[in-house]
Amino acid sequence: MAKQNKTLPIDFPILFFTLALIAFGLIMVLSAGAVSGFNSKQNIYFYLFLQMKWTLVGFVFAAVVIKVPYTFWRKFAGVAILVSVALLIAVIFSDAGVAAKGSARWINILGVSIQPSEITKLALVLFYAHILDRYPVTRGKKWRIPLGVLLPVSILIFGLVYKQPDLGTTMVLALTSAVMLLQTEIPTRWFVGAAPAFGLPLFYMIYRTKNQLVHYQWDRILAWFDPWKYAANIGYQITNAEIAFGSGGLLGVGLGRSLQKYGFLPENHTDMIFAIVGEELGLVGTLFLLLLLISLYARAYYVMRQCPDRFGRLLGFGLTSSLAIQTTINLAVVTGVMPVTGITLPLISYGGSSLIITLTELGLILNISRYRMKRTSSYTTKKLSNVSE
Repeated sequence: MAKQNKTLPIDFPILFFTLALIAFGLIMVLSAGAVSGFNSKQNIYFYLFLQMKWTLVGFVFAAVVIKVPYTFWRKFAGVAILVSVALLIAVIFSDAGVAAKGSARWINILGVSIQPSEITKLALVLFYAHILDRYPVTRGKKWRIPLGVLLPVSILIFGLVYKQPDLGTTMVLALTSAVMLLQTEIPTRWFVGAAPAFGLPLFYMIYRTKNQLVHYQWDRILAWFDPWKYAANIGYQITNAEIAFGSGGLLGVGLGRSLQKYGFLPENHTDMIFAIVGEELGLVGTLFLLLLLISLYARAYYVMRQCPDRFGRLLGFGLTSSLAIQTTINLAVVTGVMPVTGITLPLISYGGSSLIITLTELGLILNISRYRMKRTSSYTTKKLSNVSE
């Protein structure tokens, strides 16, 4: 690894956009979760207080990873994957798993509910960065060792997450793995062939199970094709999201004045919170939120390119891509571009595990930014797998 004698301050734009999104998210959780909080706990601030608690916990984790050099964490890449696999197995096959709404995605440890798939997002990126740095994938036979390690591990993890079932997180993990492999010299045609090779069997599996326990996955595909045809049942959620956006118009109905949160739009403070943003703040509010998200990821990508070693670039690129992919899928789902799948909007949606892991990932990104090289007119970037250390 190329070393620097001195580290730079953390990148201020990344920190600014992160804090702005956290503030935006807390305001929307208060607004969207007020009715649910009052109905369940007689406290309109219930979800806000919980979100603030998880935010503080996330800040602690972020502060730790900001202070410790990012190269230190690669020592735990293998351990992190093993722990993730163990937790994923436990959540499915042991009594510790907690089921909710047809899915077993949480596990109780010492009275605290943890979502192992969220931990897996971070662990998988760390593992990929470590392996691809140690065994660079190049043309010829040098791809056998890294892919021989990464592919079996990835398939195992994808299978365990899908088994919960959690198709949304499976997609995030798979796409994050793919974009990290794209930074190597693997021929592009492999990825072109991989899409139908994995996508068609997955579609077939969903179709075959349409009359079984996970029939809702096929129902969501049907609702995606024609949501208003099924507005009274399987298309209820997406049609109410569309009503929320339509009601918002240009400027919105006003912060806190949503009607959809009064029991009409399910998951309005979690997966579907972007629809409440559209209803209350209108097109202007949604575009402002999109601008913050795009600015955060664009700045992170820009800064990660300036990291002096391949592991840091791979790690930063993978973490940023994971968050960007999750954001894209959530926005596509809420706006009806994709079938409904349960996945949160980073930094905006309510959720403890998701928020803590997101802040930890951003803490690592800020850590990497401390080691960035100052760009000069002669400074050029090369493909991640080809830069000599």
